[in-house]
Amino acid sequence: MGKFARYIHQELGLSESEEPKDLADTDRYGMFKAGPVLSVSHGMGMPSMSIMLNELLKLLYHARCSNVVMFRMGTSGGLGLEPGTVVISKAAVDACFRPRYTQIVLGQEISRPTELDQGLVDELLHVAAQEEGLTAVAGNTMCANGFYEEQGRLDGAFCDYTEQDKLQYLQKGRDAGVRNLEMESLCFAALCKKAGVKAGVVCVTLVDRLRGDQVTTPHDTLKEWELRPQKLLAKFISSRLGIK
Repeated sequence: MGKFARYIHQELGLSESEEPKDLADTDRYGMFKAGPVLSVSHGMGMPSMSIMLNELLKLLYHARCSNVVMFRMGTSGGLGLEPGTVVISKAAVDACFRPRYTQIVLGQEISRPTELDQGLVDELLHVAAQEEGLTAVAGNTMCANGFYEEQGRLDGAFCDYTEQDKLQYLQKGRDAGVRNLEMESLCFAALCKKAGVKAGVVCVTLVDRLRGDQVTTPHDTLKEWELRPQKLLAKFISSRLGIK
């Protein structure tokens, strides 16, 4: 997130005297400010995302920020997509492909909707179409509670299913509109929606999970792919601010 803050700082043409610095008074996550952009790390998985997002939403409220737009960006596993494709999420879904985030609050099961702002989806697709060498698609993003079994991986410490079982499950997700898998979008979408904040999820795929679990792409290529969501969002932010 520090790297993105420095990148967007340069893209927005901000003063060198305003070089982004880590403003977070915690070791749980980093927070960098570049002009009107806050760049915050969220850790791994939904618990870390939930902690950060609760604290960030309170900060934005007390700072009296308005017209806020939030994005989760990063990497993911794809479903039936060429690695390097950027997925712009229409909705986050759980491991049963349902668009809802379920929590236990005071012993009661609470479910919250996880659809994302469709206007942002269309706007991001429009920006992506103007970027040479960038392939972007819209689709649902499956958010799992773990990296291995919940995503149907065969390479974890435990695996009580076959490769055929895995492929049947992932194909079922593909048929339900899922285009990528990660571990944070469900919580992010639900809490932003509850707070009334427009939100989007933009993740690049590093592997097609219908073909395998291991990422075998050369390191330099992966680094270029990982920049694609950053470049797309930088163009979106510049456009929103009227900076060409």
